[in-house]
Amino acid sequence: MEKVTIQETIVAPATPPGRGGIAVIRISGPNVKSISEQLLGKIPSPRYASFTIFRDEQGFPIDEGIVLFFPGPNSFTGEDILEIQGHGGPFVVDGLLRRILALGARLARPGEFSERAFLNNKLDLVQAEAIADLIDASSEQAVRASLRSLQGEFSEKIHQLVEALIRLRIYVEAAIDFVEEEIDFLGTEQVANNLKNIIKQLDVIQSSALQGSLLREGVSAVIAGLPNVGKSSLLNRLSGKEVAIVTDIPGTTRDLLREYIVLDGMPIHFIDTAGLRTSDDVVEQEGIRRAREEMNRADLILCVVDARDSITVVNALLGDIKFNAPMIIIRNKIDLTDECPTIINENGKTIISLSAKEGSGIELLKQHIKSSVGLQTTSEGTFSARRRHLDALDRAKQFLLTGQKQLENSRAGELLAEDLRQAQNALSEITGEFSSDDLLGRIFSSFCIGK
Repeated sequence: MEKVTIQETIVAPATPPGRGGIAVIRISGPNVKSISEQLLGKIPSPRYASFTIFRDEQGFPIDEGIVLFFPGPNSFTGEDILEIQGHGGPFVVDGLLRRILALGARLARPGEFSERAFLNNKLDLVQAEAIADLIDASSEQAVRASLRSLQGEFSEKIHQLVEALIRLRIYVEAAIDFVEEEIDFLGTEQVANNLKNIIKQLDVIQSSALQGSLLREGVSAVIAGLPNVGKSSLLNRLSGKEVAIVTDIPGTTRDLLREYIVLDGMPIHFIDTAGLRTSDDVVEQEGIRRAREEMNRADLILCVVDARDSITVVNALLGDIKFNAPMIIIRNKIDLTDECPTIINENGKTIISLSAKEGSGIELLKQHIKSSVGLQTTSEGTFSARRRHLDALDRAKQFLLTGQKQLENSRAGELLAEDLRQAQNALSEITGEFSSDDLLGRIFSSFCIGK
């Protein structure tokens, strides 16, 4: 990608709004030196922190603090950057911003600093996204995964795969040019083995990317069941606090109750729902409708039943509900049946017996939740990944499998070459080497202002 020439200078606070000890303001673009001379009375020495006074148009002090100057191209954005560290009062920050805007800068859009770093070849798209993921990380494992992506581990794996695809494409397209020769270049084991190895490498990357996506985005787990079986008690036990009202009166929960919990590094969005039953109450009917909708959208369903009821209650309860998510049947209230916590598999269904009230069996449930959604016990080697990365990897995989069938059945070189090209384009979307402006706009608009 060629370096992009950008005429505008941008400015934004890089620290959250509000009162604080320090506020950081970043300026990037071609007018940084001019702004620095008028705001500070000098251009600071490159990459040296210096104490100075920030002045208005009449020369009166606005604030004082530390400044750092990073001349391009050796800066985060590849442009001249001035970083101002002043006091964190809202009026101080506002005064500095108004002064800088008057000197010719404009307010940066969300993610525009990272976007310029990408456009100036300082970062690829995966690394740029990893900055936002690192800021939003909700666990230590997610932080480590984001750092691996930021340091280029994910990108390097994609580049290696793309290089392997390019080498195979060169061979296949050369074979097409020699179609009149007696030698069947595409019929040799070399092409088939190389394609098989590329697919195997892609499988490994997909597995790591899925782990990274789980650490970043988490899963949606719906708690469903009949009224008064302990759904809210289970949510309270999993969250470790009293987030739901628990009573002996059936139908206490009528609306959806959401709770965000980090389980061994994986974010889980638990949704407690209204008890599923026939009701004449209009409000409760709406709650039941919403419960069924959430079950259809869920990544995981926890179906809670009373341990004193037979398992046929579950079949009657879920008979007319269609969903694709894995389901765990939870036999709650074993404290009333004098049972020990157990986990069994019966007719393809996982059944866990526990007591939400006493907490027995909760660890069994937590471990099974992690395995149900595919979270591995170790996050070593995992890198931060997004849904769009998973989608691109999946499309690349489908093109490669189609190409493999072409090779096995008809040895149609032109069709195989096209599948390889499409797979390469799908992988290149991940790092941004092949992408549309619309895609870039959607990605960077989700970043923080000042990043």
